[in-house]
Amino acid sequence: MEILPPIDPTGREHADERLNPALAILRRVFGYPFFRGDQEKVIAWVMAGGDALVLMPTGGGKSLCFQIPALLRPGLAVVVSPLIALIRDQVAALRQLGIAAAGLHSQLAPGEAGEVMRQVDEGMLNLLYVSPERLLSSHTLEWLVRKPLALLAIDEAHCVSQWGHDFRADYLGLGILKERFPGVPRLALTATADPPTRMEILKRLELDQAQVFIGGFDRPNIRYRITIKKHPHDQLLAFLRTEHPGDAGIVYRLSRNSVDETAAWLAKRGIRALPYHAGMSGELRQRHQDRFLNEEGLVMVATIAFGMGIDKPDVRFVAHLDLPKSIEAYYQETGRAGRDGLPAQTFMTYGMDDVVMLRRFIVNSPASEEFKRIEHHKLESLLGLCESVTCRRGVLLRHLGENMETSCGNCDTCLEPVPTWDGTEEARLALSCIYRTGQRFGVNHLVDVLRGEENERVKSFGHQQLQLFGMGRQRSVASWRSVFRQLVARGLAHVDVVGFGGLGLAEACRPVLRGEQQVLFRQDPEEEKPRREGRKRRERPVFQLSRSDEPLLTALKATRTYLAREQQVPPYVIFSDSTLQEMIDLRPRTLAQLEEVYGVGSRKLERYGEIFLGVLRSGKAYSP
Repeated sequence: MEILPPIDPTGREHADERLNPALAILRRVFGYPFFRGDQEKVIAWVMAGGDALVLMPTGGGKSLCFQIPALLRPGLAVVVSPLIALIRDQVAALRQLGIAAAGLHSQLAPGEAGEVMRQVDEGMLNLLYVSPERLLSSHTLEWLVRKPLALLAIDEAHCVSQWGHDFRADYLGLGILKERFPGVPRLALTATADPPTRMEILKRLELDQAQVFIGGFDRPNIRYRITIKKHPHDQLLAFLRTEHPGDAGIVYRLSRNSVDETAAWLAKRGIRALPYHAGMSGELRQRHQDRFLNEEGLVMVATIAFGMGIDKPDVRFVAHLDLPKSIEAYYQETGRAGRDGLPAQTFMTYGMDDVVMLRRFIVNSPASEEFKRIEHHKLESLLGLCESVTCRRGVLLRHLGENMETSCGNCDTCLEPVPTWDGTEEARLALSCIYRTGQRFGVNHLVDVLRGEENERVKSFGHQQLQLFGMGRQRSVASWRSVFRQLVARGLAHVDVVGFGGLGLAEACRPVLRGEQQVLFRQDPEEEKPRREGRKRRERPVFQLSRSDEPLLTALKATRTYLAREQQVPPYVIFSDSTLQEMIDLRPRTLAQLEEVYGVGSRKLERYGEIFLGVLRSGKAYSP
């Protein structure tokens, strides 16, 4: 099974590598100079045979926590992964590194599956990626029980949570692995798990003796930005043209129709955009996904069905034109940006219509009342994030159980502090209007009453006779809509989603109506202002390319694309954007110098070293 080259055939092995075989593999195989966060602790724990729950942010290197022990421990490492696309991507990346890996899932032809099983039987593989439904079949379990296993890794472990945003029913059966494979270390890994979800993972997977490693959830390279929904398509287009021209990114919409509409709208305006949702044929979805992975600068407009299986590191932005369902979903989806550690952005628009729609989804679902209560709570937490006047990253991390001591300097509320205004009297007036009109009318009608609009609907209900009719005419329609939106976000009013979206009073509003509680509202911006640069991110330094370096970067990317097409793998599997940028910054002239570049391991050095050195010397793309 051993496929690794000698640790240092040129005699340049360092003493710390001789003492630490895991570090040697990290450097020689994966091309990374040092471990990050808890990686080394997790690897040592697994090497000693311990079970673990590993929480690390997207791009934090969770996979290394089982891939390196898989190369050091005797036997086969089995990795459970929820999506076939993710299995294919990870297997392709490992093979580029010279690691013997294969996938076993339902979409393999019988002959292909038989070949993978033969390789396992003959001890030819280091890692076997398998879908949960395939692993839990009686045939596969009986087959693997007879094999020497190095470890069992359960990736995307949050899928086991029935309250989570990515629940997979097949994950519920994975608790049986403890009984069927006694003594084999098991790892559960995820980037998204608040404290209750962590407890659920440990319970359902029977990891009662597991060590929990929490590497933090902060993604300092991601800039968070949330704005009020006005004209979402125009807002998105301005964002793409001014801040991300030609970049790869994901735009999330809530429904299939809105996905198709947005993708077509962008395409008509010169943006290379493709749709992705469950209403499309499987063949078309796969074709669009392959294009997104293999081409530069594509924008994928999708429902939440897209993304978990995407290991693409150079996604520069993630945009939401509708509210996601929870903070956990928002964190997971936005985390698909900037996996390479380079600067990335998120952009979200939201409004009262989003709140009404999501609440209606919850109420009309066939789920239990307990589930609905939890979902309502999650939506309220998300609205709190949207309406926050403090650091958004701080709100996000606190929800996930992590505290920040200072503001991040890299979100919209930090870069452009939000002005607030004392809206105590306006809040009392708005709440009184909800009550006096019978707690059954929507925002538009309530605003008309407060502004004294004597239209047909107002007069048909006699609301022009109310004492408060016209008492708010000094404020604009937009201002009153903002007041009602923020009252709902703060839990002072609620939306009747069973009926027609009318507003009702919440118990928490009583102190406000009695004049016992001050209410500060955030001042909605009249127009978007240019973003200021935030403080430097807290990871590896970002290499700022000069304009004169851009042709060289283009040549390196063209070379990467050529090699990728030749091998039928995504370009980033050859080298990531961050690796190409570091090549430009360091300008290596020899293979030894190129080996020092972040992400250049021994196998890639051997396969591509001379090619990329030639591009660096000539400034021209590789041409065989």
